[in-house]
Amino acid sequence: MKAVEVEGLVHRYGDRIALNGIRFSVAKGDIFGLVGPNGGGKSTTFKILSTLLEPISGSVRIFGIDILKEPHKVRREIGVVFQSPGLDKKLTVLENLKYQGNLYGLSGAKLTERANSLLRKVGLADRASSVVETLSGGLKRRLEIARALLHGPSLLILDEPTSGLDPLARREIWDYLKHLRASDGITILLTTHLLDEADGCQEIAFLDGGKIFLSGAPNKLKELLGGDIISVRSRRASELREAIEARFKITAKLVDGEVRIERKAGHELIPDLMASFREEIDSLTLGKPTLEDLFIERTGRRFWHPTEVPS
Repeated sequence: MKAVEVEGLVHRYGDRIALNGIRFSVAKGDIFGLVGPNGGGKSTTFKILSTLLEPISGSVRIFGIDILKEPHKVRREIGVVFQSPGLDKKLTVLENLKYQGNLYGLSGAKLTERANSLLRKVGLADRASSVVETLSGGLKRRLEIARALLHGPSLLILDEPTSGLDPLARREIWDYLKHLRASDGITILLTTHLLDEADGCQEIAFLDGGKIFLSGAPNKLKELLGGDIISVRSRRASELREAIEARFKITAKLVDGEVRIERKAGHELIPDLMASFREEIDSLTLGKPTLEDLFIERTGRRFWHPTEVPS
């Protein structure tokens, strides 16, 4: 049995199609990433998986439980961390956990023991009596994860879990998620628009325009490109691309004003490029394929538009 099974999920907001028949599955004990640019359908999928939104059609099963027929049963199996903070800033760290526990019918010594155990796990035991509004963004996120785990779910669902955090806090959250998977065997499903985070997942699915166009293990997906990536910047990029294709009888792509060439042993081509087009080339880089390179190869555009700044 899979932890999550999604089949033919469709949802619309008026005339706009948010999800167009997506399907994917998540193996027990994996970290699975639903990856895509903003507006691609990730948040809608998150809302459906967390029982906040009913799809127009399609099915979702979590540990074999039909999410539409038995949503209350599903909620016992999932812990949810929203992108927007949901903590009570005027309560202490421990009070936030106890309040959450009460919602699940926990109380007394059992609740206190469970809350303190989770605070130790997320490194907040020494901040139990701190008021939440005094915590940093990274510590608040850790608390939200602890709160989501309070009732002992088998699946943790997170929407953009490191959004707005600094690089150090992001790394700490990811270290904790990996530890959680290894030590407790919990299954983790998260949405992200950060490709470096996608690399940390066992499996990912690219979601764009309401459709999943590629899925699998990140390393295996990058192997689909089968070579190095040469990126060339030029003030006359369009003309340079045509000249490179004519000179070397290869395919080059123009992406946001940059000429990109996918080629095995790419380093062997660089001396010839420089010898032939030294005056036209402003800069040139060589690298191994990344998930962004794969996104570009499949969509013809960058994951991030040049005017956007990832958060």
